[in-house]
Amino acid sequence: MPSPVIEVRDLDKRFDRTLALQGVELTIDRGEIVVLLGLSGSGKSTLLRHLDGLETPTSGSVRVLGEEVPRLRGRRLRALRGRVGFVFQQFELVPSLTVLENVLTGSLARLRGPRLGLWSYPRRLKLAALGHLDRVGLLDRAYQRADTLSGGQQQRVAIARALMQEPEILLADEPVASLDPESSEQVMALIREIAMDAGLTVVCSLHQVDLALAWGDRIVGLRGGRLVLDTPTEGLGKAEVMEIYGRVATATAELEAIETELADASSEASPERAEPLAEGAGR
Repeated sequence: MPSPVIEVRDLDKRFDRTLALQGVELTIDRGEIVVLLGLSGSGKSTLLRHLDGLETPTSGSVRVLGEEVPRLRGRRLRALRGRVGFVFQQFELVPSLTVLENVLTGSLARLRGPRLGLWSYPRRLKLAALGHLDRVGLLDRAYQRADTLSGGQQQRVAIARALMQEPEILLADEPVASLDPESSEQVMALIREIAMDAGLTVVCSLHQVDLALAWGDRIVGLRGGRLVLDTPTEGLGKAEVMEIYGRVATATAELEAIETELADASSEASPERAEPLAEGAGR
């Protein structure tokens, strides 16, 4: 039987007066490819950041690879993060470094002391980095500056950098949000292919329903910080998934209508209030 590598129990996260996550329960088995789906502000990124120890719960439990993440500090937290790769929406590359150097930074958790330049990395790691670049189709760009690449190419470099950690889990936070549709499909297909070959567990946040249905094995829907859907993608229709968005869209439309009415009422009243002000200003 598959063993769970991620266990979230009754997770709440509050930022000042905002409850970003509410009572989230989630178990992910080794080798699963899971999509967190929802609108901006639904809690997807906040949940991902808890899995890597970048956020601390207000209450509840987060266990990753057998470790109670909120209790980890220092070396133990760094050790866990070495087993969990993270691909960010904005790539987080060092623009002035070469593609190869950016990929090599993924191995820093396994090295002692700072590294400056390609010469400071062991040959075995440079060969491994070149292998990962080959895997993502960018071997010919190894010595090119990262900021000269397209968005899709930069995200491929970020994936290669994450693979340098030799992770057991790969987290991806809206990895294609800034890419065009064709690049988005290519990047997501690449992540899935690598995950399947390496037996990685993947948790990826998206807001594109079609992409989620085509790419993930399982969809976990979030709305307003609550988990509202958790089901395999097989046999799942787009209309069912759109419920995550539909109710939010309805509520948003109602709110916008109220705001419009208030704005109209304010604009109708403002000329009456403006005349005394204008008269006063002319005296």
